[in-house]
Parts: sequence; structure tokens; C-alpha cells
Amino acid sequence: MANGRTPREIKQIRNEILVALKMVYPAAMQAEQVLRSLLAVFPSLEFDHLKRDLHYLAEKGYLARVVADTESDARLTPCRRRWFRLTTKGIEVADHCITDPALDEGA
Repeated sequence: MANGRTPREIKQIRNEILVALKMVYPAAMQAEQVLRSLLAVFPSLEFDHLKRDLHYLAEKGYLARVVADTESDARLTPCRRRWFRLTTKGIEVADHCITDPALDEGA
């Protein structure tokens, strides 16, 4: 278990993040909005876990951090208020056109 979560749960949450962002593509969602949409499926999800998953998916190139015009200094914006959107690579993963063992629930 990683940080109190099973590998299967981590994969499910990461996939649901992609699905939530795919629903609004090409627009972006704030991390707080992503959390609220996932709480219906994962009621025990904590923001710290979501934050790790968002950053992981961004490092993989599936998400991009979008800086809003209203942010005076993007580095100081709290994570809950940061905006994320899917990249083209993220769309391909969400649509299962390409596979990633770290997200494949069968793995």
C-alpha cells in the first residue's frame, strides 16, 4: 500500500482524473473541482493524494498546468486553485488508444 492506498485504487483514481478532465476538454478544471467530482466515487479521497496524482500525471505528460490570467504569481497559487487540462497524450490514454502500465487496471 502506498500512502494508505492500494495500487489498484491509485490506478482507478488516476484514470478517473483523466475521465473528469476529458469531459471538459479542451477546457481546464481547478484541482478543487477535480476533487469534488471524484469524491462521489472515492469518498475517502484526501486532497494530498489527489495532489500527488495530479503532479504524477503532469510529469508523465498527460496533464498540463494552465496558468489563469488572474494569477499574479503562478508559483504562489495554492494547489487547490491551480488549473489542469488534458494534453493530446492524455486524451489518447483516456481513450485507451495508447496504454500505460501505471494506469492499466489489469496490470
